[in-house]
Amino acid sequence: MLIYLRVLKESLNFAINALRNNKLRTFLSLLGVTIGIFSIIAVLAAVDSLKKEIEGSMSGLDNSTVVMMRFPFGPTDIPRWKWMQFPDVNYDEYQYLKRNMPDMEAISYTLNVPQTSIKYEENTVSSIDVGAITHEYYDIEALQIANGRFFNESESNSGSQVIVLGDEIAENLFGDIDPIGKKIRLYGRKFTVIGVLKKEGMGLFGDSKDIIVLVPVNVTRKIYGDNNKSTFPQIIIKPESDVDNAGFMAMLDQKMRMARGLKTEEVSTFFVFQMKGVAAFIDEITGTMNVIGWLISGFSLLVGGFGIANIMFVSVKERTNLIGIQKSLGAKNKFIMFQFLFEAVILSVIGGLIGLVLVFIASLIASSMTGDFEFVLSLQNMFIGTFISAIIGLISGILPAISASRLDPVEAIRTGM
Repeated sequence: MLIYLRVLKESLNFAINALRNNKLRTFLSLLGVTIGIFSIIAVLAAVDSLKKEIEGSMSGLDNSTVVMMRFPFGPTDIPRWKWMQFPDVNYDEYQYLKRNMPDMEAISYTLNVPQTSIKYEENTVSSIDVGAITHEYYDIEALQIANGRFFNESESNSGSQVIVLGDEIAENLFGDIDPIGKKIRLYGRKFTVIGVLKKEGMGLFGDSKDIIVLVPVNVTRKIYGDNNKSTFPQIIIKPESDVDNAGFMAMLDQKMRMARGLKTEEVSTFFVFQMKGVAAFIDEITGTMNVIGWLISGFSLLVGGFGIANIMFVSVKERTNLIGIQKSLGAKNKFIMFQFLFEAVILSVIGGLIGLVLVFIASLIASSMTGDFEFVLSLQNMFIGTFISAIIGLISGILPAISASRLDPVEAIRTGM
């Protein structure tokens, strides 16, 4: 064991000397490994960060949450011209399902409406997103109220002109003033502020609840009507935690078909999907991005591997005389081979570590430039980078190490002279 530690120490010294004495040659040889590791780990870090951001933006919704609407979420066998004619889900169907659908923890009717402006006295915030929802949505997404309260069932059903503000909206309109109970103007009507959502922070795509306002859906139904093409209704359902998902989805499809009076041979004129399907879709996309990243970076690693092999062959030639002396003094072939293998691995790992440092610096710069979006270089990715570097060094150093171990000591000493 001690002899291998000594070999490792000597190999480290040789690698350091190679870096010190032949800076340009060593730098050019390690450049491929550095670029390859930088490319791979940068892609992995970016994909992991993107996945974390997307999942974080959906963290309020349970994976079992079901969304029903007239449009498909992904590919479908139904032709576009046909599903474009499907009717929107409506408020009456929401109430029907609420009364007749078993195993539901909560069900909400939501209406996506155009952006608008909101005003308090002289302060105006433009292009805000309005979340028109029923009161049950509070339980479906586990909304967090920082100040005040959420609207109740009575206010939701009657379409009371009450409003819950996102943190940034409240800050821009009221500053240090307590907004609860204040009157703001929305859609040309006066709304009473009853709550402010907890600060969330901006997401990568700007999808933050800090810049939205929430109102009872029946308010917007009065304003836009039920057949306005500028609105987009959905029914969102949260099943009970212990329910069988497949059975629940089948029952939901059956109940909705009954509500619409569809015959057995007719296709369902609505689409239903679960958030777990969205999660699987995200995994598929990020997985594809990772594969593409590996393929592109593989070429740099291939070049880097040739660079390491080249520098090791040069190192063997430069130290031929020393190898002959070592073997004449009793050094075994295995000792010589491990010496050069360790040196190749150490050189490659140095190149990989430089790549990791560059990724770390790039992640700090990217995080500072994108505000609330954080690029994360995880320990797992750092380990992957280091491991790949070591493997590249091991593979690249095998042939030079074997050629060094097979040198005849007499010929090696004579050649070195």
